[in-house]
Amino acid sequence: MHIEQIELDFLISAISQGNVISTDKVLAWMKQQNDEVVSNIRQIPLEEVRNWSYREDRLRHDSGKFFSIDGIRITTNYLDVSTWDQPIINQPEIGFLGFITKKIGGVVHFLAQAKIEPGNLNIVQLSPTLQATRSNFMQVHGGKKPNYLDYFNGVRKVRVLVDQLQSEQGARFLQKRNRNIIVEISENEEIEVKENFIWLSLGQFKELMRYPNVVNMDSRTVISCIRFGNYSEHSLKMMSAFLKLNTKSDDQLIYSMLSHNNHLHELEEIIQWMTSLKFKYELDVEKIGISKMNNWIYDGNTIHHEANKYFDVIGVRCEIANREVVSWDQPMVRSAQHGLMGFLVKKINGIYHFLVQAKLESGNFDIVEMAPTVQCLTGNYRKGLNEYTIPYLEYFMNASKENIWYSTYQSEEGGRFFQEQNLNTIVEVGDDFPVEVDLNYCWMTLNQILSFVTYNNYLNIAARSLLSAISFVK
Repeated sequence: MHIEQIELDFLISAISQGNVISTDKVLAWMKQQNDEVVSNIRQIPLEEVRNWSYREDRLRHDSGKFFSIDGIRITTNYLDVSTWDQPIINQPEIGFLGFITKKIGGVVHFLAQAKIEPGNLNIVQLSPTLQATRSNFMQVHGGKKPNYLDYFNGVRKVRVLVDQLQSEQGARFLQKRNRNIIVEISENEEIEVKENFIWLSLGQFKELMRYPNVVNMDSRTVISCIRFGNYSEHSLKMMSAFLKLNTKSDDQLIYSMLSHNNHLHELEEIIQWMTSLKFKYELDVEKIGISKMNNWIYDGNTIHHEANKYFDVIGVRCEIANREVVSWDQPMVRSAQHGLMGFLVKKINGIYHFLVQAKLESGNFDIVEMAPTVQCLTGNYRKGLNEYTIPYLEYFMNASKENIWYSTYQSEEGGRFFQEQNLNTIVEVGDDFPVEVDLNYCWMTLNQILSFVTYNNYLNIAARSLLSAISFVK
C-alpha cells in the first residue's frame, strides 16, 4: 500500500465517529469497566517491596530485569540551573506500544483495550492493543503471554502502517524508548475481540481525549505518530468544503495540518535550529548511588527530596484481577503536584503555527527534544517558586476562555507513575504576540511538526500527547 493511501485512510478515520459503537456508549462501557474492576492498590515502604532489593546503592528487581531506580548527577549549561542530582527510572529495554487496525465499513478502526494500571487515577483507561515491556512479553514475571502479541512479533502476517522508536518522559526515564507500531489486518480477516477490547475510529479517540483520564498516555503517543499527508491547494479547498458540511471545521487548522506550504520557516531551517542547539548545550549524566545524591533522602520508606518537592519514589502493592500477573509489588514515581504542558498557537500568513520549544531533560537521548511551548512537571509554577524562568507561562495562566482550544487533565503512564496527571492545553494568541521569539523556540505548522514524528528523538512525549488530541474540529 502506498504511503499516500495509508495517510488518506487515517485522515478518513480521524473525521469519522466510528461504525461499531457510539462515543457515548464507549464512555458508558468505560464506566462499567471501572465499576466492575477488582483491584487493591496501596502504598507500602520501599524496603517491604517483594522481589525488589536495595543493592549496589540502587533499587533493583531480583531478576535483574524490568527496571531499576538509580541516582544520577546532571551537569549542563542549559538555562539557569547548571547541576542537580535526582533519582531516575533506568529501563534500557525497548517495549511494544501497538495497535491492530482493520477497516470496518471502509473506515480504519483501532482495537483498544480497557486496561488497568496500578498508577491510573481511575484504574481503567483506554490503552493500545498491546502495551508490554520486553520483560513482560518474554514472560520474566512468570505470567501469561500478552494478548495479540503474535500480530506484532512477526508470527502473524500483517501490514505495518507505522513503526517508530519514540522517547519516553525525559525527566523521569534514562534514555528510554518504546516501539510505537500500528499494524493492519485484512477487512476479511476474522479476529477474536477479547473481553475488555473494543474497536474505535481515530475520530472517536480524539473526541475521548477531551475527557480527563480516559485515553492513556501510551495510546496518545502511538496516535501522535500518525501523519495525514500533504495535499494540493485544490484538494484542500474541496476537503475544507466537505468538512464544513458535516463539522465545525477551521480552514486555517486544516491547512496547518495538511499543507506543506505557507510556513514561516523551511524544514531545513528548523533542522538547523535543532542541530545548533544540540551543539550549543551540554548534558553530562553521571550515574551515582542513591545515597550519594545531594538533597535527596532514602529512609527505607520512600526516596524523596529534602524539601518534599518535584517527586518521590514509593513502594506499591498491586492486586488486579485481569492482569497477566494478579499480584505484585513495585516502586513507582509519585509527583508532588500536577503539572502543565501547553502549546501557544498563532496565525502567521493565515496559517496556524505552533510555538515549539527545544527542551533539555536529564534522561534525553540526544540532549534536546522538541517540546510544547510550556512544560512544567510540578506545581511550583503556580506559586512562582521555580528554579528557572519559564517563558510564556503567563499566556496560559491568564488565558481567556475564548482563546482556549483544548484544556483537560491527562494521566501519565500508569505503569510507572502513581496517580500523576498534568493539564494539557492549547491556547491561541493574537496579532499582538510577536513573531520573533526566544532562541530556544520556533514557530512551526502542524504539518511540519508531524514530519518529525517519522524520526527518532525529535518530539518529546509531552508534545506528542498534545498533538494526539488535535482534531480537524477546533
